[in-house]
Amino acid sequence: MSHELLETYACMPTTERGRGILISGDAKSNSVVYTNGRSVVMMNLQNPLHVSVYGDHAYPATVARFSPNGEWVASADASGTVRIWGTRNDFVLKKEFRVLSARIDDLQWSPDGLRIVACGEGKGKSFVRAFMWDSGTNVGEFDGHSRRVLSCAYKPTRPFRVVTCGEDFLVNFYEGPPFRFKLSHRDHSNFVNCVRYSPDGSKFISVSSDKKGIIFDGKSAEKIGELSSEGGHTGSIYAVSWSPDGKQVLTVSADKSAKVWDITEGNNGKVKKTLTCAGSGGVEDMLVGCLWLNDYLVTVSLGGTISIFLATDLDKAPTTFSGHMKNVSSLTILRSNPRVLLSSSYDGLIVKWIQGIGYSGKLHRKENSQIKCLAAVEEEIVTSGFDNKIRRVSLHRDQCGDTEAIDIGSQPKDLSVALLSPELALVSIDSGVVMLRGTKIVSTINLGFIVTASAVSPDGSEAIIGGQDGKLHIYSVSGDTLVEEVVLEKHRGAISVIRYSPDISMFASGDVNREAVVWDRASREVSRTMSIDSHSIMFNDFSLMCLLCFWMCLRLKVRKNLCDYLCNH
Repeated sequence: MSHELLETYACMPTTERGRGILISGDAKSNSVVYTNGRSVVMMNLQNPLHVSVYGDHAYPATVARFSPNGEWVASADASGTVRIWGTRNDFVLKKEFRVLSARIDDLQWSPDGLRIVACGEGKGKSFVRAFMWDSGTNVGEFDGHSRRVLSCAYKPTRPFRVVTCGEDFLVNFYEGPPFRFKLSHRDHSNFVNCVRYSPDGSKFISVSSDKKGIIFDGKSAEKIGELSSEGGHTGSIYAVSWSPDGKQVLTVSADKSAKVWDITEGNNGKVKKTLTCAGSGGVEDMLVGCLWLNDYLVTVSLGGTISIFLATDLDKAPTTFSGHMKNVSSLTILRSNPRVLLSSSYDGLIVKWIQGIGYSGKLHRKENSQIKCLAAVEEEIVTSGFDNKIRRVSLHRDQCGDTEAIDIGSQPKDLSVALLSPELALVSIDSGVVMLRGTKIVSTINLGFIVTASAVSPDGSEAIIGGQDGKLHIYSVSGDTLVEEVVLEKHRGAISVIRYSPDISMFASGDVNREAVVWDRASREVSRTMSIDSHSIMFNDFSLMCLLCFWMCLRLKVRKNLCDYLCNH
């Protein structure tokens, strides 16, 4: 059976309070690239559902840049490694180099695509390195910094120059190649977070946590201007990006605003427009990253919201979307509308997605406990957490109402709700299962084996329990107890997930060996099996995410292995 990937719902960039993030773009394809965990995400601004993910870094990825021709991406990670890979042909790895001894914070290609300069943390004075992208050969020495270097920029026109900035409050200037230290500026009084050259190379600008932006001559590094304090930022400036014509810059700040500045002669550093992104005004609305790409002005908030403004109409409200920043722990489909999906991450965030549209909002709960499992019925969501509690939360559109918590006394392993009789919920624990009706525990059943997964049929008449021994135990539900009917043996590892098919004619089970088995419910015979390649799985076992994607494949009848793709990304 072949399938075709229809759409991908991207994670948001990893952010850190008090730090900016540096995102990159490709003007030819209108795509941006950013990092989350060990993944590098490429997303098209014209169609945010068109997403590609590179996941081959062994350590958390920190920054990524398109090459000048858009054919390659150089991405770096927390170990100081740079990987260079193709944007097509299944992300073929071209080269890999250990550039620094620790985290890389920024990197830039030379305009001819032959060299890369990278900066970040290091030992001694090794905070910056420039090298040939095909051989890794050094092309200069970068003395002058005493602390972590946060950003670097490569002059896009000849004669080539490199400028760097960092936590020692310095902006350093290097001539080359091979590059040698030329001079240093200490005009900032706090961390210098970002430095960028204008597209024509005539100027570069540095922005800092001292709320200032300083403009320098691109060839001599002479200071020629400064962003005005009138109407300026009132918080740390974390990132800056030039307009394509080099006459304006976009900045973002901890004051939760983005500003467009006029950098033409006679107006150096004058605020042209202040852009306000939607939000509640909390800490999560601080803006930490930005990019000016063709007609798009992109900002990223600390809470992971991406806002896209149009340069041709800055008064128009931005397009905004968000998603998860932490690992997704559970996924469910609304029975009343199969196009609507809810996903939860272990930090307690629940996100609503609509097939064909993508991000549709976050469900705001009154309490933010971590979520392990999630189930949705008509006007209610049921969650299990790491605090041994099951919560029933009333759902009104995108708002979560009152919460009722039930302490089951043990760590929940799995959660299943009878969709046609949602009062009934089955929670698996190590020694057996806990049966709930509404907010009351009606029975705790010791099954005599280690339980690892469970599912209850939509009508509440049947329960399937999976064990550490790989066996499936099928029970009939009789009042508040279970009566064993049959034991099925096919798996060679502990059962990790069990789910009924959308039409209830089948059920599927997955195990820790990454094998799924589809069973005919009437005959209880094996209908088919499916294995997932071990190198493509990010989870420790065959998870609920995999199984739901598998049922979606069957329902949509599409052509490509969607389940395998989503597991890989």
